[in-house]
Amino acid sequence: MADTDTRLIQGRYRLHEVIGRGGMGEVWRATDESLGRRVAVKCLRPLGQQRDPANMAVLRERFRREARVAAALQHRGITVVHDFGESDGVLFLVMELLDGRNLSQLLADNRKRPLPVAEVVDIAEQVADALAYTHRQGVVHRDLKPANIVRLVDGAVKICDFGIARLGADIGFTSRLTGTGIAMGTPHYMSPEQIGGGEVDHRSDLYSLGCVLYELATGVPPFDLGDTWAILIGHRDTAPAPLRSHRADLPGYLDLVVLDLLAKTPDGRPSDAAVLRDRLASGRGTAFPVFSFPTSASVSASVSASMSTPMSTSAGLPELPAWARAIGTGRAATTTLAGRAAPPYDPATALTGEWTRAGRLTASGPVPVRPEPPASPASPESHPHSAFSSRPSGAAPELVAVLAGRHRAGLGLGRLGRWEEAADLLRTVVRDRAHVLGADHPDTLASGYELAFALARLGRSAEALGQFGTVAEGRARALGADHPETLAARQEIAYVLGGLGRHAEAHAVYEAVLAARERTVGAEHPDTLRCRHNLAFTLGRIGRVAEAYATACEVADARARLLGAEHPDTLATRHEVGHALGRLGRWADALGHHREVADLRGTVLGPEHPDTLAARYEVGICLGRLGRAEEAAALYRELVDARTRTAGPEDPETLRARHGLGVNLGRLGRWDEALAEARAVCAARARVLGADHPDTLISRRETAIALGWLGRWTEALAEYRGVTEARTRLLGPDHPATRSARADETHCRERLGTAAP
Repeated sequence: MADTDTRLIQGRYRLHEVIGRGGMGEVWRATDESLGRRVAVKCLRPLGQQRDPANMAVLRERFRREARVAAALQHRGITVVHDFGESDGVLFLVMELLDGRNLSQLLADNRKRPLPVAEVVDIAEQVADALAYTHRQGVVHRDLKPANIVRLVDGAVKICDFGIARLGADIGFTSRLTGTGIAMGTPHYMSPEQIGGGEVDHRSDLYSLGCVLYELATGVPPFDLGDTWAILIGHRDTAPAPLRSHRADLPGYLDLVVLDLLAKTPDGRPSDAAVLRDRLASGRGTAFPVFSFPTSASVSASVSASMSTPMSTSAGLPELPAWARAIGTGRAATTTLAGRAAPPYDPATALTGEWTRAGRLTASGPVPVRPEPPASPASPESHPHSAFSSRPSGAAPELVAVLAGRHRAGLGLGRLGRWEEAADLLRTVVRDRAHVLGADHPDTLASGYELAFALARLGRSAEALGQFGTVAEGRARALGADHPETLAARQEIAYVLGGLGRHAEAHAVYEAVLAARERTVGAEHPDTLRCRHNLAFTLGRIGRVAEAYATACEVADARARLLGAEHPDTLATRHEVGHALGRLGRWADALGHHREVADLRGTVLGPEHPDTLAARYEVGICLGRLGRAEEAAALYRELVDARTRTAGPEDPETLRARHGLGVNLGRLGRWDEALAEARAVCAARARVLGADHPDTLISRRETAIALGWLGRWTEALAEYRGVTEARTRLLGPDHPATRSARADETHCRERLGTAAP
């Protein structure tokens, strides 16, 4: 990226100077001109065949996926990321500009002498706290090393580059461990399971942290050998020398803690980072006896001797995997797995390289993207948008650029989940662009589209519907009725209508948009398939379940053929197929289908990704319908725990899982527990969603059911009456849900032996 081409990225980020270079690109000191703050911009360059347009499309999707993971990471010990995008084929990340030194630099500043004990323990506790948080989110770093941990000038510690190792693998910067596609780490900090190509979980990060702490406390890595082969074998097969064999003044508890982290098997290490943090905190006030250990020289000599001949099965030890057999040699922590010398003071890695100099580290990681609703029966899959750069003659270019920057700032707020602020900012941009460019200018309409999307995310559906309507009409006039941007706005209208329960109207809009999509871009274009996916959902909601099932099957087959069987969009439609099977009463088939989707999503997206949890929720529904309430209740308890960890105790999806738990407690005849759960969920939903929200009314009905089973019919009648009144007021007296509520009330009166008033 030439300096002259990238002085201003997307009309917002002013690049000043390169402050670091590495295998993946460059880092610039920059200014966010929209918000007036100093930032760092890391530019990632795809290499070789990855520049192919087809591959770039896959990379963009991967880039967005990693950004979505990072969006969930909000912790004082993790580098803050602000924005992301693409400019001239270069993917870029925008992040906070850190003022400090990475641990590799601190060791170099100290001439490779160990750090003071108090500083080692403080760093260890802060990193353990950050890892405890990320591991609870289901996120594993996979490339923890001194260069990825920063000590700020105020003493705070931050971990950098979450997701970058995996992203680097896809962009073409890294070697591979095995054919399974596991990104290669840095030799001195790799866990034995990484080296062997085995399954990697959060305990691999704990091993890498143990290697880092070993080096901070002793001045050398645990296997400080001149041959990369020997280093790898050391991690896999050789016990590390106790830390106090290098440095006798270390407290005994620190020696034991680090050696536990360096256990060869994951089960031998602490169960999680929170346990490590607590052990460190308690150890500071505990006295440990002093032991005598062999000197580091004798230990290193014995290890080196054992590595002096090539390892093979004939020597009584298993071979390293095939990928490691051609690795060259290098010295200690100054080589990469490719055998290239690193810059000064850096244990470099082929994954990320060194990104800093002049005493300032610029950290990076995947950044939050504009959140897209999960592609499930509850939401559409994507919300396309564009911003046109044209302007009428007479409009001051400086003012147009300022408005473009404010538009992008609004998008950035949305990516961070700050939808109220995004809506407020975008509303002013729509107003000002209409004044400067005209109401039907594509840029004005683009801002209007994003404003409508923000309103929808805030639950202000009526406002969002009106705004999408205005955008659709304006785009039809300015761009044409069949233009992709016009159709995108119309498709959003259909989605919002569905969210308002107006499924028949939504169906009519989807059918019209689908016809236009097939006419203009073809039956298997991604936008066409997205529209058909949403149409399948809507068909099910208007009672045409057999058609919904057939349509969803066709879309799932097409997506599997075009995108792959494990692509998130394919799995989204398979989720809808499972839902339709349930609506058809084929619960056993639906159960198998949802379990497959949940397993695949767990592999592709992670075990606690919202889409994975949504599929597991559907598994619970199927189990309950099949009379397997004990299994369903156990599953919902797990879901409640997972949703609480990832989204909080009063998130609507957490409350949905709690509702499912209460229903199955009732099926098990545990009505006192079911009543308590129903009342708690109803109260929480009233606070979060409102007293008249459909979900709140469902919980209120569940409360009435439990009261009835307990013989408390008078109390049940009051709840049933409240549901009937609310649905009559909101939906009208002839709505099916209202009629159902009246039937419940009548049944309750019959049990009480009273007539209707």
